[in-house]
Amino acid sequence: MSCCAAGSEGALDIERAGHALPSAEELRLSSRAVGPGLWQVDLSVPAVHCGTCITTVEHALKALPQVERARVNLSTKRVSVVWKESVDGVETDPVALPRAIAATGYESHLFTAVEEASDSLRNQLIRAVAVSGFAATNIMLLSVSVWSGADAATRDLFHWISAMIAAPALIYAGRFFYQSAWGALTHGRTNMDVPIAIGITLSYAASLWETIHHGEHAYFDATASLLFFLLIGRTLDHVMRDRARSAISGLARLSPRGAMVIGEFGTQDYRAVEDIKVGDRIAIAAGDRIPVDGVVIAGESDLDVSIVNGESAPQSVAPGSAVQAGTLSLTGSLTISATATVTNSFLAEIIHLMEAAEGGRAHYRRIADRAAQFYSPAVHLLAITSFVTWGLYDGDWKHAMMVAIAVLIITCPCALGLAVPVVQVVAAGRLFKAGIMVKDGSAMERLAQVDTIAFDKTGTLTLGRPRLVDGPAVTAEAFAIAAGLAAHSRHPLSRALWSAYSLQPRSFDGVREVPGAGVEAATSEGTWRLGHRAFACGEAQAELIPNPYSEVVLSRDGAEIATFHFEDILRPRAETAVRQLKASGFRLGILSGDRAVVVAKIARELGIDSWRSGLSPRQKAEGCAEAAAEGSKLLMVGDGINDAPALAAAHVSMAPATAADVGRQAADFVFMRDGLEAVPFAIEASRRAGRLIRENFALAIGYNVIAVPIALLGYATPLIAAVAMSTSSIIVVANALRLNRLALDEASSGEAETGTRVTGPAAQPRLAA
Repeated sequence: MSCCAAGSEGALDIERAGHALPSAEELRLSSRAVGPGLWQVDLSVPAVHCGTCITTVEHALKALPQVERARVNLSTKRVSVVWKESVDGVETDPVALPRAIAATGYESHLFTAVEEASDSLRNQLIRAVAVSGFAATNIMLLSVSVWSGADAATRDLFHWISAMIAAPALIYAGRFFYQSAWGALTHGRTNMDVPIAIGITLSYAASLWETIHHGEHAYFDATASLLFFLLIGRTLDHVMRDRARSAISGLARLSPRGAMVIGEFGTQDYRAVEDIKVGDRIAIAAGDRIPVDGVVIAGESDLDVSIVNGESAPQSVAPGSAVQAGTLSLTGSLTISATATVTNSFLAEIIHLMEAAEGGRAHYRRIADRAAQFYSPAVHLLAITSFVTWGLYDGDWKHAMMVAIAVLIITCPCALGLAVPVVQVVAAGRLFKAGIMVKDGSAMERLAQVDTIAFDKTGTLTLGRPRLVDGPAVTAEAFAIAAGLAAHSRHPLSRALWSAYSLQPRSFDGVREVPGAGVEAATSEGTWRLGHRAFACGEAQAELIPNPYSEVVLSRDGAEIATFHFEDILRPRAETAVRQLKASGFRLGILSGDRAVVVAKIARELGIDSWRSGLSPRQKAEGCAEAAAEGSKLLMVGDGINDAPALAAAHVSMAPATAADVGRQAADFVFMRDGLEAVPFAIEASRRAGRLIRENFALAIGYNVIAVPIALLGYATPLIAAVAMSTSSIIVVANALRLNRLALDEASSGEAETGTRVTGPAAQPRLAA
């Protein structure tokens, strides 16, 4: 419901009460190096529940001199802390990290991927709802007799029975609010569970006072019903938020707990996935999921790779094929060699991206956080003011107390606390289902603002899977030399050239890669170069032989030896995506390092009027900076090492999953599908998320504008206040879930499924790896 729950979730997890702090040795063993002298450790803080909780924990950690940065993820209750191993030459104590969290009133322990905690809390909430509902029902039955005119003795008896029924219900079911409020107050702060705890306590106390003094009216039925409705709201909120972040939970469950590792003598031993090391041989049976990234060394099978590319069609693998963690072997048994540990595998990477989607300090999140910080003191001030005002106005201090209780409950800013994070969680989950990873919520905000889109060409508008075509005669010796040089590069043209050569290529030592240009090797014969014409033969030769093919030139000491021509294919549905973007009013352009003749051909085929060719990585980044200087909000879509500066310089950026590691890291979005429809879909999803956030703000503010005066004027009982507060939170979450209805445009599903063959560039090898 709100940050209210600085305890509502984790502090309510009774099993964790009194959990000991992790030791320095445990923290060091669980940390991983992220830079010179920098380590990152992930801690679980189950009690965080909204923006104020996040701010409290992050501020406490950032106050420590050894903390470089700290970031709390609301969905997984994880706080990632980057800490220095020494400050001013003095070794730091990592135990200070959980100790700082504990000082704010939150329990913490080392993060694990176990998912049962959420289900445990849900079950506790359901049991509490049942207990409070049972108590409310029975107390109401007793109240019927009182309302029907029972004599004083019978009325007092029923009031005492009601008090005895309500007391254990209040203790058992109300612990969710009491523990959270107590944890906040004992650490010198407040949260929104404090007014709720005060409200239900005062309601019971007022009823008990009436009972002791033989009063005609007691409110045990209202107290129990109030607790019942509060818990219903919190339970529904918890269930709906679990649904909102189900994409992350589902991903975590795709990782097997362990696998059969083949020993040196062929023995097979079960090993936990955390203990699998690079180089281990793993036996995968049909129906098993791949535990870590690896390479098939024996066996053949069809894999369900929908987690990778969003497509339902299985993919065949054989010895030599790369496989990713989380994919499912459908038809055969495999033996794979692990190429990554579980923390560095594909599945861990996309879980990290999903978690990061709501962790960014986005503009809307900052607004909600600041509002929540000042809301709690305002609530208490309003409640005290209403109590004193009504007491002095009509002299009925009991009525004044009921008004104050209603104000305490109805003004809880649960809806405001949920307005932003729940939309970001839902949006990240919907994008993931469409095969798009997003790094943080601020990226979605920036994507919703774009008015201009620039594409790289090779590997972006095209699939970057060129094929060597017939061209001028190439000698066998030149082919062998070129293939030997190409073996040292992972640029698509180099890989295509190397794959096309079926004999033993010439070997080279000391091959050097020049990003955006090619490869070169100094030998006793001279300096061999393989790359674009300007790199291989000099600027003067760059456009001597214009042609619509991508080309790679082999030269020795600047003299051309051979030229290799390639053709590429457009990404599936590229034409449809471009048409959709143009129809939506976006300005489109191409920023490419390829030759003008090839870029022009691609631009004509796609209907893009603005394009620039022959750009270096620096020039691409400068192009993005120029667009920003002109007031444009530019989305850069690119891959490869030489696109990384432009991706970082753009207002927001996107890269295909086939991009170089550097490109994927620099991009704000990564799309897994081959089709280019991911670009318009991500923009539409981000725009709708922005609209939903604004709608949620309007709902939350509108609720308070209406509810607060009603409570202050005495027209809302505590019971009505509880129903109103819970309903406002549920409406905000339900509004966010509307984003799940957004569907990919299927109208283009039949177009260019295998791509449209074009003749296209990349004569300038941008080493895409």
